[in-house]
Amino acid sequence: MSQNKPHSSTNEDDGAMRAVKDCLAGSVGGIAQVFAGQPFDTVKVRLQTQPDVYKGTVDAVRKTIANDGFSGFYKGTTTPLVGVGLCVSIQFLVMEHMKRTFARVNGTPAGQAPSLSASQLYIAGATAGVANSIVSGPVEHIRVRLQVQTAGASAQYKGPGDCIGQIYRGFGLKGIYKGQVATVIREFNGYGMYFLAYEALVQRTIAQTGKSRSELSSGLVCMYGAAAGFAMWLTSYPIDVIKSKLQTDGFAGSARKYSGTVDCAQKIMAQEGVKGFFRGITPCLLRAAPANAATFIGFEMAMRVLG
Repeated sequence: MSQNKPHSSTNEDDGAMRAVKDCLAGSVGGIAQVFAGQPFDTVKVRLQTQPDVYKGTVDAVRKTIANDGFSGFYKGTTTPLVGVGLCVSIQFLVMEHMKRTFARVNGTPAGQAPSLSASQLYIAGATAGVANSIVSGPVEHIRVRLQVQTAGASAQYKGPGDCIGQIYRGFGLKGIYKGQVATVIREFNGYGMYFLAYEALVQRTIAQTGKSRSELSSGLVCMYGAAAGFAMWLTSYPIDVIKSKLQTDGFAGSARKYSGTVDCAQKIMAQEGVKGFFRGITPCLLRAAPANAATFIGFEMAMRVLG
């Protein structure tokens, strides 16, 4: 990814190869994200969905270790390892395509690194987020259901496959996509802000230093990735709380607490107040730096290797 080899392609073969490389590099970034961020995510989800069980971050960590051991922090990891790799592949595939599209619209000369406006970067990221939601919705649904259950004979699901099977047999595809409206809203704004923050910082550094993208230090990539994570979660956390509550809610009858996204938001406000929309934000922000730094360093390094 040097200055002499821009993202735009001149023929279909180049375009197809570029897409394959974007997907492969995205998968590397996604796997790195899961290993770096899963423990924080487990604590976040438990705080979001079980406010009566955990008093705060430290309490959630302590009780998770007591009930499940350290492996409890990696509950539901199989699903995100497969799913997040695919999700991040979709994110970067769509994002890179949108960047090349906007570069052509802007008339960026061949051989010159594209410089997109803030609105273009946001739209590109938001488009990537919506595309990603097709996979991230069910992946996160299965993950959070596994994350909130404790070990033992009372566990409802034996693993990802059993969880998917039980939900599908009982409620079909609609059950698998439970909480999807909230997921799409979160992905649209969240990834709009995510890629806007990262790409704007990268563009500014390239403009100021004259370096190519491939010459940016690993330290800068990690720092900008962490900043992107903070930008995403600080602007999207309340809708993530709603999504998690909907995805761990019952499916029918008295087990179902929320009729939809708006009803969930209203009940959170009535029962917990504004602070209810920010439960679990501490582990989420603690996760944002390592998980997203790992995502972008994985992606950028993979792209440099792939050429």
